[in-house]
Amino acid sequence: MAYEIEHKYLVDNGSFREMATGKIEIRQGYLNRNPDRTVRIRTMGTKGFLTIKSRNHGAKRLEFEYEIPGKDAEEILKLAEPGIVEKTRWIVPYEGLIWEVDEFHGSKKGVIVAEVEIPDDGINYKKPPFIGEDITGDPAYYNSNLKV
Repeated sequence: MAYEIEHKYLVDNGSFREMATGKIEIRQGYLNRNPDRTVRIRTMGTKGFLTIKSRNHGAKRLEFEYEIPGKDAEEILKLAEPGIVEKTRWIVPYEGLIWEVDEFHGSKKGVIVAEVEIPDDGINYKKPPFIGEDITGDPAYYNSNLKV
């Protein structure tokens, strides 16, 4: 079984841009937004991904992600429920962890969220200087609810 343990925060300043080692443009849509089993299709650059996630239990949930051909992902996005999410993902290494900072576009412009996946619930980690409010488990900030 593939579990992810992810903590999510609002970003309260733009210092992440200077700390980032890379960025990529992402488009994603949902074939199913049911919180018990979301099914997402995503393009990241020229690559495509199909992802299935279970309901969150705190910061933990099941996640299954599979790379698919980018052209297939583009076509499947046309089948997605209304509300394609477009964002820039900034990659920020900090204190031994990789932070992914998503800067949303379109009607959600101005929303910036940082996520970090940790290998174990009991791990303590240092937060980078751009981290604001903890929104882990807040459905208002699930990507599936951030329709553009």
